[in-house]
Amino acid sequence: MRFTDQLAALRAHRRLSLAAIGGLVGMAVPNLSAVLRGRGDTKASTLESIASALDATWLLVPNERCEAVQRAMGSNEAGSHPNTVAASEVALPRTIEISSNKR
Repeated sequence: MRFTDQLAALRAHRRLSLAAIGGLVGMAVPNLSAVLRGRGDTKASTLESIASALDATWLLVPNERCEAVQRAMGSNEAGSHPNTVAASEVALPRTIEISSNKR
């Protein structure tokens, strides 16, 4: 699952509107919406602020460790790809996984 999809799933689970998150991070709704859709180049500090507003921490996980991390988090459902997190499981841990399939 892409990072932006994980942000959207966590935002939906937390039931936070774009306006609510925008108020917490000091961003206008159109700008926040663009960030959450993966438009443009977003600074790490902006992502940190959004994660904080979602009561989460973003975490960089090496690809070779993704499956083990997901098992530890209890989110590796049968048949799921090792680099995905089920939307129903996003709220259990307080982390957001960031991974890349690029080598």
